[in-house]
Amino acid sequence: MTQKLRRIATEEAFSIPEVAAELQKVVRGPSSSLDKLLVKGIYDYKGGDPGYGRMNFLEGLLDVEGHRLKEMDQYGVDMHLLSLTAPGVQMFDADTATELAALANDRLADICHRHPTRFAGLASFAPHSPKRAAKEMVRAIRTLKLNGFILNSHTHGEYLDDPKFWPVLEAAEGLDACIYIHPRAASDTLKGPLQDYGMDSAMWGYGVEVGTHVVRMMASGVFDHFPKLKICIGHMGEAIPFWIWRINFMNSRAQGLDRAPKTKLSVAEYFQRNFVVTTSGVEDPLALDYTIKKIGIDNVLWAIDYPYQPTQPAVAFMDSAPVTDAQRHKLYHENAERIFHIEPLKPA
Repeated sequence: MTQKLRRIATEEAFSIPEVAAELQKVVRGPSSSLDKLLVKGIYDYKGGDPGYGRMNFLEGLLDVEGHRLKEMDQYGVDMHLLSLTAPGVQMFDADTATELAALANDRLADICHRHPTRFAGLASFAPHSPKRAAKEMVRAIRTLKLNGFILNSHTHGEYLDDPKFWPVLEAAEGLDACIYIHPRAASDTLKGPLQDYGMDSAMWGYGVEVGTHVVRMMASGVFDHFPKLKICIGHMGEAIPFWIWRINFMNSRAQGLDRAPKTKLSVAEYFQRNFVVTTSGVEDPLALDYTIKKIGIDNVLWAIDYPYQPTQPAVAFMDSAPVTDAQRHKLYHENAERIFHIEPLKPA
């Protein structure tokens, strides 16, 4: 019996009106965060070319059960793994962020329960209140039955290597739930040369931001404390697979010079053991081939990056990728089912 080629897209954004309303306040506020460029483009949309066919991004984020499902059906996408779009709740104060994360998780769970074969979900949390975040993470998995977590890289310029965030990492590891580290604009200490020529976001800045976050986690020894923690990053690994040899070599040298903590494993070993990557927004067969060869077919998952990337080319890319049928099943759905605890389809 031929196995159905189930297509599960694993970096698919949504939002709720309450979060949108708070982010509209951010647009009007005094924050100097580089994220305001993205937030303004989504939440203060004035018309013109939205970069999303006949819909602007905000409509695409809020309309989960209408146009999105029709487009999924049109191109044969079986499931979206939904996550609250960047910057999530991380630009708000801790109380507001905690409240809105819980509300977004409740709404997400409702969507997933109404459409159990079409949607799964990654829960939000407020990292700037780590103990409350850990409680919400437990609720999201055990009560709401969501499938993992979404974190939009730094929170007020701080990263997960800081021990203050370890309650979050302890919760994720204990729940066997993967944290997807999604991009947001670079922190204030990193943003300087990224502000020009459109480099602030997906063209360059997002990869620099998440790549920096990932290297900090590996070089700091976080994974010695949380050896079973699983982290997912998008966009074909935010360039880390392509730089890992040099990162590993230079980290070994830094450890020898006492410029970096001495870790139990090498950076390359942590990346192989603790990370998976998605293809979101990188539809390059050479990049896919290299990534598979570098980190293994079991560590690569397909994604679209809806609504920011179009669906049809993402499907065409994976349908025509130069891989075996068995590998295509892993990329399209088997790895997602394993990493994010999505129920496999029962045989017909």
